[in-house]
Amino acid sequence: MIAADTSTWIAFLEGARGNDTDMLDKALEDKRVLMVPTVLSELLSDPKLPSSVAKMFSEIPLIEVESGYWERAGILRSKVLARHRKARLGDALIAQSCIDRSVALLTRDRDFQAFVQAAELTLVLDSANK
Repeated sequence: MIAADTSTWIAFLEGARGNDTDMLDKALEDKRVLMVPTVLSELLSDPKLPSSVAKMFSEIPLIEVESGYWERAGILRSKVLARHRKARLGDALIAQSCIDRSVALLTRDRDFQAFVQAAELTLVLDSANK
């Protein structure tokens, strides 16, 4: 199973090519994708999002928030910030969801590398954006 960050989903929907979008396409075909709640919220925030795409998102299994999630996400963000690295709240929530389920995160956003260093986040960065 894998999850994708908003940056990868947007690139995928726009038809951009990359290791991350190719992996997402294959994982969708194999039904091996989990949706991160924060990513879903970000994607659904687009007022121009076609209803057919929103429906597709709703069919992807959602990562459930487990007990203690909010505390773990706060501690994770604190660890990243203590290293003087960028740690947006949304990124910390996405990273913690993936860590909790032990799923790799596909992304084009290099900021997630700080969460790899602070915790056990498995990251698949698009090679063009490393």
